[in-house]
Amino acid sequence: MSLLSIDELKTLAENSQTPSISLYMPMQKAGPEIRQNPIRFKNLIREAEERLDAMKIDHTQGQNLLQLAMELDTSEFWEHQDRGLAIFISPQVFRYYQLPMEFPELVVVSDRFHLKPLLHLLNNDGSFYVLALSQKDVRFFEGTRYSLNQIEVENMPKSLDETLLEDEIQKGVQQRIGTSKRGAANASSHPGTFHGQGSPDRDKHQEDILQFCYAVDTALHEKLREQKAPLVLAGVEYLFPIYQEANTYNHLVEEPITGNPQFTKPEELKDQAWQIVEPLFDENQKQIMELYQQIAGEGTGKASNNLQEIIAAAYYQRVDNLFVPVGQQIWGKFDPETMAVDSHPEPEPEDYDLLDFAAIHTLLNGGQVFAVEPEKMPNDAPAAAIFRF
Repeated sequence: MSLLSIDELKTLAENSQTPSISLYMPMQKAGPEIRQNPIRFKNLIREAEERLDAMKIDHTQGQNLLQLAMELDTSEFWEHQDRGLAIFISPQVFRYYQLPMEFPELVVVSDRFHLKPLLHLLNNDGSFYVLALSQKDVRFFEGTRYSLNQIEVENMPKSLDETLLEDEIQKGVQQRIGTSKRGAANASSHPGTFHGQGSPDRDKHQEDILQFCYAVDTALHEKLREQKAPLVLAGVEYLFPIYQEANTYNHLVEEPITGNPQFTKPEELKDQAWQIVEPLFDENQKQIMELYQQIAGEGTGKASNNLQEIIAAAYYQRVDNLFVPVGQQIWGKFDPETMAVDSHPEPEPEDYDLLDFAAIHTLLNGGQVFAVEPEKMPNDAPAAAIFRF
């Protein structure tokens, strides 16, 4: 099983192959209803077979693809489930996700994966980061309201002692180079020498911690380049102002999780971080919705609830913010050459969800997508967008 993240979602979105099979189903975790899980699963597989046949996909090819999913059908697999199951299959991709939210049963077979149901989990419910920092241990997590997954970061120091040891080694190397070049190497360019060292108000240990924080921030700077999700620091109280001085990430949250994170379980970190970031997400969505209403009222053409206009704009990288309703689909196709949208009340062979198409292209092109309950859509529109230009 893969871990679901924004990066993983983008990888799935970039898959464009025929056929691409997307399966969603709610899961029963306990009680006699648990026996319904494999039955529902087999029904979805059967429906996928019918969709493949309708698309004139070679029957043997279709069977081979679905066999990958059928091999999951074991007692052990059904014993370890969450509230929802999502499976994605194409000639070069097979992923499944056991997720902490229910999905309506849905089968989509097209030339791309159907991913809009996941946006409510990842985007609307907020993606954030947690840096669990102590002198003896550093861990980095990517989280949502429902999950917190530890992420490996290249060149991330593991402890204060490791950072100081590496710095001493680097200083030794630089000193030898400087000696051989008669002092040509400027001390300010030494690896391990950071702005802020040498303050008369700090003792040696505080300077070492600042150096450690600079090393952590340097590793995160590469990992979080161009990201906008909030970063929450978890650590003992005195570390926060020191890390703030070293930090270069623009979205470090002002409120930390205080305490030694070495003794805090990931589930507890997730809950504490969510309490901090949830108001930020709610306020952001509210502000974007108010901005949409304002721009739409001005009649400048920079906001729209016209589905055909929105789909074309999403395809051509014009959508900055997009609202789509959860649990609703509009089936059809989009022709990039004519910019025509052909929609149908029921899915026809090779159709895809046009709302999903707009959402995924917006996400891939750096826009923000809000998957909201249908009653929260402005003016009951099928979609609403703010354009970049």
